[in-house]
Amino acid sequence: MNALCRVLRRSTPSSVLRRPFIASCSRAFSTESDTLKQKPKASTPLRRTASDSLPIRSNPTPTRSPIRPVLTLATAERYLPTRLRPRLTPDSQKLHDAWWIPRWGQDGEIFVFGNGSFVCWGLSEDEARQFAKDILAPCEVGSLQDPETEELEFVTDPNEKTRIQGDLIILGRVAQLQDPCNAASFPPSNPSLDTTTLLARYAYSQALSRSTALSVLEESLEAYLLSVAQLPHSLEKTGKPGLGRQDLIKKLGVLMKFRQGLNLNRENFSDTPDLYWTEPELESFFKSMTTALEVKARTHAVNEKITYATEVQSTLRQLLTESSAHRMELVIIALIAVEVIIALIREGPELYRMAFGSPKEKDFDAIKSH
Repeated sequence: MNALCRVLRRSTPSSVLRRPFIASCSRAFSTESDTLKQKPKASTPLRRTASDSLPIRSNPTPTRSPIRPVLTLATAERYLPTRLRPRLTPDSQKLHDAWWIPRWGQDGEIFVFGNGSFVCWGLSEDEARQFAKDILAPCEVGSLQDPETEELEFVTDPNEKTRIQGDLIILGRVAQLQDPCNAASFPPSNPSLDTTTLLARYAYSQALSRSTALSVLEESLEAYLLSVAQLPHSLEKTGKPGLGRQDLIKKLGVLMKFRQGLNLNRENFSDTPDLYWTEPELESFFKSMTTALEVKARTHAVNEKITYATEVQSTLRQLLTESSAHRMELVIIALIAVEVIIALIREGPELYRMAFGSPKEKDFDAIKSH
């Protein structure tokens, strides 16, 4: 219908083409567009390639499941494992760097990572937030006022190869594990999703977890940079940084904390987890997601911003140090002047007598000296 509308518009004079016909073409286009499944709101770099998933979304097959959500939330800087384990369901188990909850709600599963984020497969946002409130809130360290989220979707299809296509994760065929010890410790009795693709879901979840934790750091750094944005302008206008020495040192401490969280923590954003060294296919799943989410480029950008902010504040601290040294010099000069004045007051009469005494006193002193 759309092609027909375009052909008729090109071949028909504008005086003949009437509004009712244009309206019918528009309605046809709208109806056809509405048949395509609406995707979640844009929240990740994956949205730039979202159109790649349209062939899967618009062509369902008998073996393909309905499209379901994958939701990642970061609610804290980290979770305390000693508090977390007793609050999880009995069939939960440790799966490498995460706690795996095989069934939550009606048909969902959850991976909880120690970096303050968790990934829900097949749960709505309301269910995910309720889980965070009921289970994770008492285990949080450095709770976030506004949790960061990543939204994707997934389908299962045993006839397809497991991969990420656009903003859609396709769970299908996977190779056998190179090392059987990497599998789950014990099979759950009633999992929500097929355990065949469990470690594929884990690999995607770990990449999503890192991306969301990085988003938290990005937001915090943006707020920090906004708070110090006026320092160079203040220096330019007044010749003074506008902050005291102690406040500047505190700001530098915040920057050091940012860089530590970015590069030095066990769950950092650059290293490949040990699991994937022995499982090439899982490594490809993990890296495909981190590449799609541009984790490496974003990490580099955050490091560059931290470096710039550190250089600015180091310069300001140096200026404060020079200013303090100048004040110290003035204090020393003032102390010397005070000491000179005191000495003059104490020894002044004697010096005056020695310098300007009467002739008789001078003769007497001369005779006394002989």
